Amino acid sequence: MRDAPTLDPLQALLDWHREAHALKAREPDAMTLATSTREGRPSARVVLFKGLERGELSFVTNYESKKAREIEENPQVALLLFWPELMKQVRVEGRARRATASESDAYFRSRPRESQLGAWASAQSSPIESREALTQRFAAAEERFRGREVERPPHWGMYHVSPDRVELWIAGEHRLHDRFEYVREGAGWRITRLCP
Repeated sequence: MRDAPTLDPLQALLDWHREAHALKAREPDAMTLATSTREGRPSARVVLFKGLERGELSFVTNYESKKAREIEENPQVALLLFWPELMKQVRVEGRARRATASESDAYFRSRPRESQLGAWASAQSSPIESREALTQRFAAAEERFRGREVERPPHWGMYHVSPDRVELWIAGEHRLHDRFEYVREGAGWRITRLCP
């Protein structure tokens, strides 16, 4: 496709992500994740982009959270990374799946200890009576793992998203943005330029 910034949109995503980090963008890893119920009721929230390997984007969450319950019902998701400092964004649509336990274990071990303890303290998306109750749960997790390694909770782990559609968006003057849609075709991508 003439003028397309790349033949591989996932390489562009990685390049722009590195560029955002190099520019010290405010939240270069912020990624909006949209899910929906089996009936099609949508929900969106910001998660952290945890990398791209073997053509799949990754994020982590509590497997009992609202987002995880919706992914179990309907694994079709959408992702959005937007870097205002670059005036570029990447939209991704694809299928989410749980990572293996060993992948989740490896990532969990790389997290700061306080974040590991937080995964035990928070029953994500469930009601809690107060901030104090959450603080007490964190203290209980600290006590439970005092003097030893924090194990990964069985209800916490990584997801991978395999994209079948990606859009690269680059801001242009007079709102004449460049938009390129990439649709998975076998091992490659069909590229279409879209009106802004």
